[in-house]
Amino acid sequence: MGDDVEILTLDRDSVPMLTDLVEVTETVSIEVELPAPVREQPEDELAVALTEVGVDPTAVRVGDHGATIVAFGDDELQAAVAGLDAVVDEPRAIIPPLPPSDGAYSRRDVLDGIHHGPESAAMLTPDRLIEMNRRNRPAPEGGWSAFFYAVSFRRINLGDSPKVRARKDLDARIATAFEGGTRFVPILTRKGGVGKTTITALLGMALASVRDGRVIAVDANPDRGTLSERVARQTRATVRDAVNRAPSIQGFTDLSPLVSRDETRLDILASDTDPMLSEAFDEDDYNVVADLAARFYSIVLTDCGTGIVHSVMRATLQRADTLVIVSGGSVDEARLASETLTWLEANGYGELARESIVAINTATQGTNLVKLDEIEAHFASRVRTIVRIPYDEHLASGSVISWKDLRPLTRQAARELAALVVQGMQSRRGA
Repeated sequence: MGDDVEILTLDRDSVPMLTDLVEVTETVSIEVELPAPVREQPEDELAVALTEVGVDPTAVRVGDHGATIVAFGDDELQAAVAGLDAVVDEPRAIIPPLPPSDGAYSRRDVLDGIHHGPESAAMLTPDRLIEMNRRNRPAPEGGWSAFFYAVSFRRINLGDSPKVRARKDLDARIATAFEGGTRFVPILTRKGGVGKTTITALLGMALASVRDGRVIAVDANPDRGTLSERVARQTRATVRDAVNRAPSIQGFTDLSPLVSRDETRLDILASDTDPMLSEAFDEDDYNVVADLAARFYSIVLTDCGTGIVHSVMRATLQRADTLVIVSGGSVDEARLASETLTWLEANGYGELARESIVAINTATQGTNLVKLDEIEAHFASRVRTIVRIPYDEHLASGSVISWKDLRPLTRQAARELAALVVQGMQSRRGA
C-alpha cells in the first residue's frame, strides 16, 4: 500500500455504525488527509544553514566578496522597496578607481589590491626579483660583521653593521625611482648671502652621487650668480649660449660642452657674467633652458636669485615639484625666509610652500647668538620639514667644493636633504 493510506482499526462500538453505513452504500471509501512528509536534514546541511527565518530576496546585497543578508523590519523593508528605483537609476560602482595618470603607485598597493592595472618597469627592482641565499648574499660591511665573515672563510654572514645599514637605507631613499618626466626643484630665498648657492651645490652633489639619472643645477640668478664657481669649471658657456643653441641641440653630446661636471657627476649650467646679459635673462629664456634640460636630465635644480618678483621666478615656480627655502641662523635671515613663504602663500603657491623644505645654514654670521630650536619650531608650523646644514671649513672658503673633502656631518646633512627632496617630488604636483 502507498504511503498516503492509513489502516483503520475499528472497535466493537463502531461496528453498528459501520453496519448502517453498509446498508446505504455498497462500498465505503475513507479518505484521510495526512500531513506532508517531513524530510530530515542531513548534518552536513545543518552545518551550513544560514538562518531559520525566511529571508526576503530584496534583502540580499551582492558585493565584491559575495552576498550579504540583511535583516529588515517591516518599516525598513518598505523603505528599501520604495528606494528600489533610485538604486536602479544610480547603481553603486564596485570597481576600484583608476590609478593616477602618471602611474604613481607602489608594489605594496598592488599586493593590497588597491591597483589592478599593469605594473610599471620601476617595480622590477633587484630586491624583488633576486632571491638571496648564502652564495649570492653580499659580503657584510663594517665592524665585527666583516671580521667574522673574513675569519670564517665567508661562511658566517651576520649582515651589515647598523651604521652601514643606515647608510644604505639613505642611499635607497635618494635613489628612489619615479615616473612622469623630469622633476624641477627651485632653491630660493629673499635674502642674499645665506648660502643658497652652496646649498644648491650640496644638494646636487648628494643627488648625483647616488642616483642613476642625470642631475643638473641651473644658475638662473639674474644678478650674476656664482654657482659655476663651486665646481671645477670646464667651459665658459652660459645659459645664454644654451638659449642661442637650443634649436641645433639634437642629443646630449651637443649639450655636454655647455655644462661643467664635477666628481659626483653633477652638471652645472652657469649664469651670464655680464650684468647686462644677466638682466636680459627672462621668463622665456628660462623656459627654453628648462625644456632643453628636461630632454636629458631627470632632476633640474634651479639656483634662483633674490628678486622674487622677477619674471624668471614665475616660470620657475610654475614648473616646481617641490621647493627648498634657505635660511640663515640670524634673526633677519630667518624673518626673510619666513616672508618668502608668506609671499608664496599670497600668490597662489600655498600648497607648494606647505610641502617645501627649509634648509638652515648654520655657517652664517650670528648663528651662535640665536636659538636655532626656536627658528626650527617656527618653520615646523609652516613647511614639511627642516634640515640643518652644519658649519664646514671647506665650504667657508667660498671656493670649489670637493664632495670627498667635506666633513662627514656635512655630507650626511646634504644626503638627508636630498632624501627629503626626492620624497617630496615622487608624485608630480597637480597630477
